[in-house]
Amino acid sequence: MDQDTPRVLLITGASRGIGAACALRAAEAGWDVGINFHRDQAAAEHVAGQVRALGRRACMLQADVASEGAIEAMFEELDAELGPLGGLVNNAGIVDVAARVDEMSAARVARLFNVNVVGAFVCAREAVRRMSTRHGGRGGAIVNLSSAAARLGSPGIYVDYAATKAAIDTLTLGLAREVAEEGIRVNGVRPGIIATDIHATSGMLERALTQVDQIPLRRMGTADEVARAVVFLLSDAAGYVTGAALDVAGGR
Repeated sequence: MDQDTPRVLLITGASRGIGAACALRAAEAGWDVGINFHRDQAAAEHVAGQVRALGRRACMLQADVASEGAIEAMFEELDAELGPLGGLVNNAGIVDVAARVDEMSAARVARLFNVNVVGAFVCAREAVRRMSTRHGGRGGAIVNLSSAAARLGSPGIYVDYAATKAAIDTLTLGLAREVAEEGIRVNGVRPGIIATDIHATSGMLERALTQVDQIPLRRMGTADEVARAVVFLLSDAAGYVTGAALDVAGGR
C-alpha cells in the first residue's frame, strides 16, 4: 500500500473480543476505523471512543453481516463517513452450542454459513469493488479471520464452525490470487484457543481451559496477540505477503 492510499479500515464484529482489539491496534498504527456491530451499540461506542482517544477517526456501523442489503448499506455509510476504503478485516463470526454432527439441524448449519462465510464473501466483494485498481481504486489489504478449527475439525464440538473456517481459508487463497494484480493483498489469521467470550457462547469455556495442556506454549492466547498479527498483515511490512494463513495458536 503506497503512502497515498487511504488509511480507512472496516472491521466487522468489532465491538468486542478480537475485533475490538484489532480496532485499537489498527488505530495505533494510523488507521481510521469503521466499527461494525450487530446489536451491542454500547460496546461499539466504547471501542469508538478508544479509537478517537488514540487520535484517529471512528464511525459505528450497525449491520447484520448475514444480510447482503445490510452489508451494502454499511459500506455506503462508511464511504460517506470516513472516505475511500483501504482495508477490510473480515472478523464477524458466530458459533453455536457444542454438538455432534448427528445432532445438528440444517437451520443451525445454514445460520453459521450465512454469517461466517456468505457474509465474509459479500464484505470482500464490496471491499474489492472499492479498492481494486480494476475498479478505479488505489489498492489495499484484506485480512480474513479463520480458526485453527479449520485444521483440527473440532470433532464433538462444532464441526460446522470448523467447516465455515475452512471455507474462509479457501476464500483467502483464491481471492488473493484473483486480485493480486489489482493492488490488493489478501491474507488470513487462524487463532487457536483465545481468551474471549466465544467459548462461553458455545458452552465450551471449561473444555477450553482443560485443553491448555495440549498447547505447546501451555496457555490461551489473547485477543491482542491476534490483533497484532492482523495489523501486521494489513501493513506495508507485509507488502510481499498474500494468500498466506498465519496461525496464532500457540503451536497447536
